[in-house]
Amino acid sequence: MNLPERLFKLRENNTSVRKEIYAGIITFLAVAYILAVNPDILSSTGMPRGGLFYVTAIAAFIGTLAMAFVANAPLALAPAMGLNAFFAYSIVQTLGFSWQFALFAIVVEGVIFFFLSLSSIREKIINAIPLSLKYAMGAGVGIYITLIAFKNAHIVKAHPVTLVTIQNFFGPDFHTAGISAILALAGILFSAFLMHRKTPGDLLWGILGTWVLGIICQLTGIYHVDPANGFYSLLPNFSSTALTEPFYEFCRMFGSAFKIDQWSCPRSEVSGLKLLLSADFAVICFAFLFTDFFDTVGTVNGAVAGTPLMNKDGSIPRLKKILLADSIATFAGGVLGTSTTTTFAESAVGIRAGARTGLSTMFCAFCFLVSLLAAPIFLAIPGFATAPALVVVGFLMIKSITYIDLNDIASAIPAYILMVSIVFTYSISDGLGLGVISYTVLNCRSKGKINWILGVISLLFVVKYLCF
Repeated sequence: MNLPERLFKLRENNTSVRKEIYAGIITFLAVAYILAVNPDILSSTGMPRGGLFYVTAIAAFIGTLAMAFVANAPLALAPAMGLNAFFAYSIVQTLGFSWQFALFAIVVEGVIFFFLSLSSIREKIINAIPLSLKYAMGAGVGIYITLIAFKNAHIVKAHPVTLVTIQNFFGPDFHTAGISAILALAGILFSAFLMHRKTPGDLLWGILGTWVLGIICQLTGIYHVDPANGFYSLLPNFSSTALTEPFYEFCRMFGSAFKIDQWSCPRSEVSGLKLLLSADFAVICFAFLFTDFFDTVGTVNGAVAGTPLMNKDGSIPRLKKILLADSIATFAGGVLGTSTTTTFAESAVGIRAGARTGLSTMFCAFCFLVSLLAAPIFLAIPGFATAPALVVVGFLMIKSITYIDLNDIASAIPAYILMVSIVFTYSISDGLGLGVISYTVLNCRSKGKINWILGVISLLFVVKYLCF
């Protein structure tokens, strides 16, 4: 028996080395946009963008490799969309915590998750959630990341009356936001065409094609560079400094993250290690723990919904080991210097390409490691170029709504509330909370539909909304 068969049980999973390698590469191509998007989001906290690229790639490598060997599951891990926005916009920018202190909270959260995963608590909670809500999670997360894509590409913008509105494409900021939105829409159509033609790596080709169009626009003067407003040069900088500076930024950031004197909270008058005993630290740890816990529930179910990794009864084989690998990735990501690292819903693309075991995941992990050599390229990819990938993945995920029985009102309405709440609250965990609460209320008199775990989850969400 050869080594791949012994480690990953290929025959038992009806697959081969060739199929797994191909699917692993496809999985990487589907998830690779995070190498460009995550630094964009987290750099808004003051963290160095180049260093964040290194952190993102290394955290994805470690997390995905852990999934390969701990769980033998075809699921890629990386710093999560949504959770990185929660870290940057809510914890650091809105609440005022320093990013160093927030990272330490993620490390603590990862340790807590590790022991929770060993105790099977997370597994029992996920299995207790009704099947209709699990399918709704996949669809809701799909719409959610599409909204993120539209925002990052400037297709939509904030509006004081309607909350959001469409971009004025040919307005005063045509050469920045306007052309970015137009290029993003063109990239979405291009990606959809590639998907229709079943082109391998359609998501990455959509990113690269949109980026090339952007470069042409910059060279011809249509796209203007305006770093002060977030519109950077689209041309890769292959100078010796550009090749080495991201690595040095990573080293400086890694060292800075563990300087206790840089920990700060908005309301505490104490400093250093005394902050660990403050109410602020308890608040931030609970916020990360609660949000990450239920975001992971949503993303794991979103990734496997409608795929061979989910049984007909909604249970997920090897779930305990999947969650254990997820907790290892969270801890490692926090130590390295990035927001929560978790399972990516886009892994479903690789599963549909034939991924069945951790062998495909192992190849995906090494692709992340090799990507470190291409730092100038990924750092030059703008938000409007990654938007097409997010939109296409959102479409793939929203198809799980077809598995929901819309004639069962008591199950369908909570599923609908969950889906739309994820988008309107800009939070996966809040969407799940409102969906679980509404499901419990509508089905409280129905025998066999409500178990005590679901009741406790509903109560916890009610307490959260009343107290926080």
